[in-house]
Amino acid sequence: MSSERRAGDSPAAGGRRSLLAWRVASALLLLAMGGIHLYLVISGTGGLLGALFVVNALGSLVLAVAMVGLHRRLLLTSVLSLLLMAGTLLALVIALTPAGLFGLRSSLSYQLAPTSLVVESVGVLVLAVTAVLVFRERAD
Repeated sequence: MSSERRAGDSPAAGGRRSLLAWRVASALLLLAMGGIHLYLVISGTGGLLGALFVVNALGSLVLAVAMVGLHRRLLLTSVLSLLLMAGTLLALVIALTPAGLFGLRSSLSYQLAPTSLVVESVGVLVLAVTAVLVFRERAD
């Protein structure tokens, strides 16, 4: 294993590549979350819950595009994305309790509920790391 650095490689370039990888992972997780909610609407979830799922899907799409396409407002984008993902996860967890959320209750047997829990939990972690990396890069 060589410790030589290629021309043009620098710690800053490695950090930018790493941040790009986190941004892409964040965008993919946002798209997965939005895709799950859109699928649930298409497969029959209606009413207030269906409307909220559509808003979630649209918001996820907009934030995923911004996560990889924006450079100037990346800190705001990463924080908003983290808040959307964490809020969605929290809403699902509360809906899984006997009290439910706004009278709506869910269970792990509900279509894609376990998948949502995994995607949103991983998404919160990835988006938290992304937000911290963006903040650190901005502070430098």
